[in-house]
Amino acid sequence: MDSLTIRRPDDWHLHFRDDAVMEGVVPYTARQFARAIVMPNLTPPVTTTARGAAYRERILAAVPEGIEFTPLMTCYLTDNTDADDIAHGFATGVFTAAKLYPAGATTNSDSGVTDIRKLDRVLERMAEIGMPLCIHGEVTDHDVDVFDREAVFIERTLAPLIVRLPHLRVIFEHITTADAVQFVDGAGENVAATITPQHLHLNRNAMLVGGIRPHAYCLPVAKREVHRLALRAAATSGSAKYFLGTDSAPHAREAKESACGCAGIFNAPYALESYLAVFDEEQAIDRFEAFASENGPRFYRLPLNEGTITLERADNPVPEVLNVNGTAIVPFHAGEMLGWRLAG
Repeated sequence: MDSLTIRRPDDWHLHFRDDAVMEGVVPYTARQFARAIVMPNLTPPVTTTARGAAYRERILAAVPEGIEFTPLMTCYLTDNTDADDIAHGFATGVFTAAKLYPAGATTNSDSGVTDIRKLDRVLERMAEIGMPLCIHGEVTDHDVDVFDREAVFIERTLAPLIVRLPHLRVIFEHITTADAVQFVDGAGENVAATITPQHLHLNRNAMLVGGIRPHAYCLPVAKREVHRLALRAAATSGSAKYFLGTDSAPHAREAKESACGCAGIFNAPYALESYLAVFDEEQAIDRFEAFASENGPRFYRLPLNEGTITLERADNPVPEVLNVNGTAIVPFHAGEMLGWRLAG
């Protein structure tokens, strides 16, 4: 197969940041995807309908002329989230979902939730109105090893939540373990998961062997090879429970290459090519369209996109660094040669 035409896909998890960096990274996503679930962990975070609407307008202003792209906004949940406000945001189309960050779990998550039981009223309201919950699934307890935080979160938080609220629609975001795959496979139709390209390509050796490699560092961190293989099997299985969510997260090169480097991988420029390389290697190209373009909107109860995109088999060199409105950002696969490229 030398080319592949699929329904225009969506990205069900990414970070645009704000200001000049946001203006510089939005075009990378808009050229490939029709819609994207936008993470709300700004400073200050997007915690109200008013902030969500304002952020959406800033994103739309950065979309290149002639390209149709719809940002789907999320509300940042805190211990004090107003259930009436986010229900209003969902009813009026400002919010597509709400995002649960355990406090301290990742970039700009310090205002996140300290105890999920403090959200009982909010989550009950979300279940009633059909508003999806996007979850960063890690505990942040200092006594839990960083490589075990996802598995412990499933046991302590996620599994009990699904029992308490069996009608709440939950997206277990950027899963990284075989434990997560097993949980999602065994859960009801109200539970789905996104998988990033980096977790399909990298195991923890990529970050730690031969020196500390900060551009392979993200949260949740990449795990052992057995987990990477479980994720690849899940993504390419054809199961409707799994769909594309890049978790693209731009950081300035100097913020990554520092004594305390930021977590996050900027994969937006070559996202589809990166995913398709995996499906090609797994001899599952025939299942790529469902993963990229169909499973996500069906879970979110949104219409499928009407347009198409074409990828063609060709050498596609990835630059070592990109200039994003004056900020140097290292992209995923920097310096590598990908075997697919977006046509046109």
